[in-house]
Amino acid sequence: MAKTDDNPLKNIIAHTKEYGYIYPSSEIYEGLSAAYDYGVYGSELKNNIKEYWWKSMVHLNENIVGIDASIFMHPTTWKASGHVDAFNDPMIDNKDSKKRYRADNLIEDYVTKIEAKINKEVDKAKKRFGDAFDEEQFRSTNPRVTANQQKIEDANSRLKSAMDSGELSDLKTLIEEVGIADPVSGSKNWTDVRQFNLMFSTELGSLAEGASKIYLRPETAQGIFVNFLNVQKTGRKKIPFGIAQIGKAFRNEIIARQFIFRMREFEQMEMQFFVKPGEEMHWYEYWKEHRMRWHKNLNLGDANYRFHDHLNLAHYANAACDIEYNFPMGFKELEGIHSRTDFDLKSHEQYSGKKLQYFDTQANESYVPYVVETSIGLDRMFLAVLSSALQEETLADGSTRSVMKIPPALAPVKVAVLPLVAKDGLPEKATAIMEDLKFDFNLQYEEKDSIGKRYRRQDAIGTPYCVTIDHDSLNDDTVTVRNRDTMEQKRISVAELKAELHEATSINRLLKQL
Repeated sequence: MAKTDDNPLKNIIAHTKEYGYIYPSSEIYEGLSAAYDYGVYGSELKNNIKEYWWKSMVHLNENIVGIDASIFMHPTTWKASGHVDAFNDPMIDNKDSKKRYRADNLIEDYVTKIEAKINKEVDKAKKRFGDAFDEEQFRSTNPRVTANQQKIEDANSRLKSAMDSGELSDLKTLIEEVGIADPVSGSKNWTDVRQFNLMFSTELGSLAEGASKIYLRPETAQGIFVNFLNVQKTGRKKIPFGIAQIGKAFRNEIIARQFIFRMREFEQMEMQFFVKPGEEMHWYEYWKEHRMRWHKNLNLGDANYRFHDHLNLAHYANAACDIEYNFPMGFKELEGIHSRTDFDLKSHEQYSGKKLQYFDTQANESYVPYVVETSIGLDRMFLAVLSSALQEETLADGSTRSVMKIPPALAPVKVAVLPLVAKDGLPEKATAIMEDLKFDFNLQYEEKDSIGKRYRRQDAIGTPYCVTIDHDSLNDDTVTVRNRDTMEQKRISVAELKAELHEATSINRLLKQL
């Protein structure tokens, strides 16, 4: 696939459709905004990411177990969690373009642009001064940098103050004073800021007039909290322990954008870790470090990750940060780590009338546990992998190739089995090898086109290894194994093939590095 233009996100969108990763939903009916279907290879990659998370979180931790809670929950659940009254986004419309935006996102984008200006100044200075460059001193003394840094601090401070106080008029004033324009039209003609609840509602019952209003869950965490006692008792778990879950969530985002980064239907991988009150900050720091190590273990580029502390804490949190990834559209939230205090369990106690407490036999006391949450968007993780993987390379002969350098353990297809030609007994030999390998690997067989074209197609799919069967294979029972990333080829015996491929592609290899 040739690059469509210099926009990396557009290139990813085009490539993933062409090669069967992601399709627009309901495309034959002209699609549905911000809804996507995971295709032939996308569904495999998604499942492999889930497996990496689940095994590392549940199987490698004796004090963490998993559940799968219902999407539909009693409506009082969402009253207790605060979603009915407080799950709102501050929205603002542009009167000229008729476009609607989240007011806080407009301000955050403004801050990001100023940060880019600062980084540009720093990069220019680095080139000018070379090894003698003192970045810290430059950032603290250069007038343009310090002036822009002050703008960032002022905007962040005012944003936090407005969000904390709920004074929506202050958000509009800030947008107007710093001169934020509509990204589409350039207009600065804004409406007042209004709150918009993000939950989808539906009706439970056979007849609309006798139905009860319920909600599609906007997060998976509440299914964990309402099952706290069930899991603690049946699992015989002692504090500290965690409950993990992978599942769908739904938010009626007005501004669903940037491909699969923000959608109305998405999937979360969450773990709620229950701790003794007073120990939450220790575990908060523990899970920050642990989750960052999990991400960097994939080798998507350490420089692509950073922590971002929340300026505006949710009503239930006493500490919160994001692990941000450098997506094609800049650093954005990939995973959140939150110290949720005892808000959730206490609130469900209040609304349900049931005690949700833990009896500590050592301290001989009962208490409501505090919670430290790790929450990662599976779709965003998928996009992070693609963002790092898709590369355009110019080869030694001047030709180019599109290659998806997905970590082998996550790759949708692990091995392609390719007879050099579709005759002379080579397809039969290849089929016999396939029969032996298919119980251990997701494979693909191809015999159409030249071997070079087949290599390129597998590169674009992201297959880490190609096994080529040629005429020598019939005589000495050896095959050629080609590495996707280096394009190096080596000859090995069929007897050694399974063990070699397993070592190179097994998810256990990733897990052992954690």
